Amino acid sequence: MKKILALILLVSISLNAQEKEKGKFFKDLYKELFKYSTIYVSGDINNSYEEATKDYFVRTNPDGGLYDIPVVVDGTNYYEFDYRYGIGVRKLARFDYEIKDKHYYDGSEKNTGLSAPTSAVKGLEYVFHWEKQRERDEVFENHRYFLRHTGKYHIVKLESRKQGNVDFNYNSAEVRARLPIGKKLSISAGAIYRTHERPYGYNPVEIWLNETDDNGNAVNPWYTLGFEYGYDDHYTTTQYQGQTLYDWYWTDPEGNIVAHTDLEFRETVFTDLMNRYNKEQWALLDDFGVISPIIGLDFYHYKNKFWTHMYANYLPPYHHYVKGDEDFSYLNRNNWGVDNGPTVGGDEEYEQWEDWQAGIIMGWKLSKSIGFFIEGEYTKFWDSEIYNSSVGLNITLR
Repeated sequence: MKKILALILLVSISLNAQEKEKGKFFKDLYKELFKYSTIYVSGDINNSYEEATKDYFVRTNPDGGLYDIPVVVDGTNYYEFDYRYGIGVRKLARFDYEIKDKHYYDGSEKNTGLSAPTSAVKGLEYVFHWEKQRERDEVFENHRYFLRHTGKYHIVKLESRKQGNVDFNYNSAEVRARLPIGKKLSISAGAIYRTHERPYGYNPVEIWLNETDDNGNAVNPWYTLGFEYGYDDHYTTTQYQGQTLYDWYWTDPEGNIVAHTDLEFRETVFTDLMNRYNKEQWALLDDFGVISPIIGLDFYHYKNKFWTHMYANYLPPYHHYVKGDEDFSYLNRNNWGVDNGPTVGGDEEYEQWEDWQAGIIMGWKLSKSIGFFIEGEYTKFWDSEIYNSSVGLNITLR
């Protein structure tokens, strides 16, 4: 991805340089790359998450017995302070309605230009940001590399983003032809390459449990997953009101009792084993890469008393995987289950899908003192849905 970013950067410089005199090359190079850009180093420290109530338990006093005064132990989880520090450089134009809320950049800024198909200005824009973050004692490395060149009739965009605390890792590259219609409307169309680590639509444990033989009986009864991880069940009987009741109690690989009945085992230990099995099976798969057509629409109108910005990206159902095992891709998501069995590569038909993103930002100044705004964005990629919205009324007292 970094090599592709550098290549697009050089191509964009070359395209612009051809239109300019050679004597101005370095001056124009500086202007294209660095004018109005900002280099920053930033960091912050915050209080860590604190439990609302304290958790305590008792432990037998090592100098006494079970019925002597026990030792009270504080079992509350305490976390070290949260922090974030990073470094970056950015050159990203703001739309007229976007007001810089600080006199500096720290890498946490959110600009509409990162999502909208068309930028606020023509030319080269970029954000290269890296940071390290600690949250609830877990340390993550995050980054966002964004590069876009917008011309009158083209859009080239590359992006790599990783957000460790939400397990988000995404790369994309797109090339579009752009058709401006007047000064407010822009339509674009082209192709986009996207990656995803998560095998959307593939649930290994569900497939394993749903496997049946020719008579419709389960090949893998649910409790056999415990045997796969070294757990064992032991037959036991009890007498209750003159009746003999039977069940199985469960022990872990070290021989410790972890559940006194099958039901208790399924509601406790088995749940953890399901998630463990899924993670292990998912880890066996490579990342996925898919090429898709993309169509964009961007409408922007701005006046002092009223502004609106509407944008959308639509990815029609003509996706083609070029990386990863296609049998475990999102195309095969509906071919698993009891009727289809756990196998792949048979007569299953792959099923296409639609992805899209849309956003709207509108504001009205009803008077010198009263203003109203509404913002919203919705993204649907594979099984993931991301949305946010806000609406508000501003009253300025004079």
